Amino acid sequence: METRKVAYAVVLTAIAVALSPFSIPIGPVKAFPVQSMVNVLSGVILGPWYAMATAIATSIIRNATGTGTLFAFPGSMIGAFFVGYLYIFTRNIYIAALGEIVGTGLIAALVSTFLVAPAFLSRTMDATALVIPFLAAAVSGSIIGVLGLIALERAGVAKPAKATK
Repeated sequence: METRKVAYAVVLTAIAVALSPFSIPIGPVKAFPVQSMVNVLSGVILGPWYAMATAIATSIIRNATGTGTLFAFPGSMIGAFFVGYLYIFTRNIYIAALGEIVGTGLIAALVSTFLVAPAFLSRTMDATALVIPFLAAAVSGSIIGVLGLIALERAGVAKPAKATK
């Protein structure tokens, strides 16, 4: 089973990286709904730790290729972990997707505003400058992710993660 999880993580990372050029520049952020879609898919299929590893790998590659910013790290990791953790406790894909919206759209945006921007970019920012694009990407990507999960389950391609904490 672990080999299968690694394979899924690699494929989901590749999908996110391949679609990186399709981010939407909004102020200092490159809003990336595909990452939220991948977070929902990986959080439900792989669980919180593999989902977070997928988000980290994607953020590293996106930053190395110039298709991401430093905000990609908290923006993807927090949401991915929330999705996986909420799915384990609720076994509900809709609540898990809500974890992406809260984790990425609100918490990660605030972490980026109050920690990442001052520490790594040496500047302060208004919270709304990040909350609005993070929320827009998280909501749209979560909807696509839920639709993707439904399609994958119906096709018998992927099954949700087992309840491991």
